[in-house]
Amino acid sequence: MRIGIMLKIGNIELDMPFFQGSLSGYTDEAMRSIARQFGSPLTLTGVMLDKTAACAKARRSLGLDVAKNEQPVAAQIMGATGEMMAKAAGALEETGFDIIDLNIACPAPKVLRRRRGGYLLKDPQRVRDIFLAVRGAVKCPVMMKLRIGYGGGEQSRDCFWQICENATGDGVDALVVHGRSVCQLYRGRADWEIIAEVKQRFPETIVIGSGDIYDAEEAIERIETYKLDGVLVARGAIGNPWIFSDLKALWKGDKKPEPATLAEQGEVILSHYDMISARRRHSKGVRYFRKFAARYCKRHPERKKAQLALMAAKTGDQLTASVKEWFGV
Repeated sequence: MRIGIMLKIGNIELDMPFFQGSLSGYTDEAMRSIARQFGSPLTLTGVMLDKTAACAKARRSLGLDVAKNEQPVAAQIMGATGEMMAKAAGALEETGFDIIDLNIACPAPKVLRRRRGGYLLKDPQRVRDIFLAVRGAVKCPVMMKLRIGYGGGEQSRDCFWQICENATGDGVDALVVHGRSVCQLYRGRADWEIIAEVKQRFPETIVIGSGDIYDAEEAIERIETYKLDGVLVARGAIGNPWIFSDLKALWKGDKKPEPATLAEQGEVILSHYDMISARRRHSKGVRYFRKFAARYCKRHPERKKAQLALMAAKTGDQLTASVKEWFGV
């Protein structure tokens, strides 16, 4: 049985070497809460633009502040200048976030057009300027989320390694590396060999791998095979918080829990929706929840029928009735 501190990011100590990653449009307060209930020792917000993060009113209106009893929780921010990113980081630390995560990875076209996120992988000096500005503005740990380059060429890879070298030399508390380039988006398979090479080149730095983690066995295999400090579970946790309880059991050497019954799944779905509907009233909450419902239905033996029924709901009462019918709650 493995016990004790398994992952340390600055002064934040986690008892498991895995946690829920940031997913724009998904990792709101509700999803983070459920991930914690099932065993994720740390959660991340969806990515926030620096201007939004720096404005308390904007954060509150979007539900991006720290929830009660949520710590430890990390805030992921994205921007193009050190000055604004530092302002955002300072505001988030003051609000109560325990870790600042710098997004130098997002491949969304609208992000790239504004020279943010993954676009910055072309510019190691700009990334360094942003990191140093943020590092000087906060006392809490600072992580950096990277992809393995902008494209697949030698120049892109050289820029990636320069960014890693700068960050480790300047005292980054953890590098979270997704094993695809920006241009790959989510196509193909993540390259974990390069993630392992980051750890080999910078053994004193906390290196956390990301990409294609959809079950607990695969996550543990990645840590052990590639000698990493931890793994990040992102898309694999949408509609599947059970991955965290599976991970927790297997990492401790216990037997993996029995799969959740349909009724147990239904209870989690209804709990998730209730949390969303508390902030997004009426049809807005139902529409927003559909992307979660579709993923929850993947575990159902009649997936397509259950999914169609939940997608057809236009009101909260209709959604609740469909969940109860198809999941036997």
